[in-house]
Amino acid sequence: MPRAFLALLTLLCACSAAGSALDEEEDYELMYVNLDNEIEGPAPAAEEAASCDCQREHSKWDKLFIMLENSQMKENMMLQALDELPRLELQTLKAELSQLATTLAGTFASATSRVVSQVEQALVRSREQAEEGRRLQEMEQGKVLEHVLQLSHNVSVRLGWLESAWRSGAQQRLQQTALEQDKPGASTGDKLILSSVWKELQQTRAELRVSQQWAAQHLLPAGCETAILFPMRSRKIFGSVHPTSGMTLSSFTACIWLKVTEALDKTIVFSYGTKFNPYEIQLYLSRDSAVLAVGGAQHKLAARNVVIPGKWLHLCGTWSSENGSAALWAQGQLAASAWDVAGAHTIPDGGILQLGQEKNGCCVGGGFDEALAFSGKLTGFNLWDRVLSPAEVTAQAAGDACGTRGNVVGWGVTEVLPYGGAQYVS
Repeated sequence: MPRAFLALLTLLCACSAAGSALDEEEDYELMYVNLDNEIEGPAPAAEEAASCDCQREHSKWDKLFIMLENSQMKENMMLQALDELPRLELQTLKAELSQLATTLAGTFASATSRVVSQVEQALVRSREQAEEGRRLQEMEQGKVLEHVLQLSHNVSVRLGWLESAWRSGAQQRLQQTALEQDKPGASTGDKLILSSVWKELQQTRAELRVSQQWAAQHLLPAGCETAILFPMRSRKIFGSVHPTSGMTLSSFTACIWLKVTEALDKTIVFSYGTKFNPYEIQLYLSRDSAVLAVGGAQHKLAARNVVIPGKWLHLCGTWSSENGSAALWAQGQLAASAWDVAGAHTIPDGGILQLGQEKNGCCVGGGFDEALAFSGKLTGFNLWDRVLSPAEVTAQAAGDACGTRGNVVGWGVTEVLPYGGAQYVS
């Protein structure tokens, strides 16, 4: 055995013996080992030291050192476990987040697919409803035409029968002319025939009048191919009019066809206003009256007993700033007129022109009022920058109502956009 190893073993035994000596209070001679040289002291003593008992019971100090070593090992193990714990938790959390993201992506994709499917179904239903409405409208128009044709056929048959009866009566009168002096009662047959013909004419005239009234309620005014339907009173339903020229007016004529469902205290037909004055021009209904206001609510003209709900009505309002002259025409007849209505006033440009609503306050925080909304149909809205003559106004109501167009707003030419459920119908 090398001397260096023997010296190290001797030193360990000496340390153990020294610890034991503390307990037994015995003194032993310590051996000093030189790792580079030979063991100092007599050789027999070194051999005895080498043969010392190293397997004896551990002393308190040994146990203390062993406990310290064990505690240090446990501390290292705990520190290593604590170091690995966050890493494991982070990995677990990362895995859970990845799984959650995958689940959310699948759920979002499924929800998006359902929403897209529902939107597509809603569009299909809307398209089907529109087609159904168009078919119903075509059926209604077909019924109207069929009814008119049937009435025309009945009238034609009746007129043919009347013509035959008249000819028969004429022949009988010619045959009996020679016998009139001898048979004074022979004219009784002629009287009966004439009476029958008269009754048939009266009945035919009454049926024609009923047919015309019925057609007037179900068809648009003459010459008008489309109208705007306002299905109900709502603050969201109106028509926006975009004039083809400026609205700076010192005079005007405004004409429109309307069929109102119900007229309240103030039901707007059309209105024009600016941010400084939202009531520059207004044509509205008040129960059975039509009212034209210019420059504000204090300057107005009313025509009474002209509005009948459910029936077409043609209204024209005229105004001139030169002397404040204003007039209202209903069904081509002058219904009301006045002077000093906003005299010397000029209607400025840059405002908002609307059908079926007025915008309170216009552009400065104003809004719509449901109680003022129009419900029914409007068509043939035209606006001129001059006062039409009485003959021109009458022609608007009696002739081609939508054929003559205004130079500021022309129905069928000027852009009129329906909003909130208002729609064009034919």
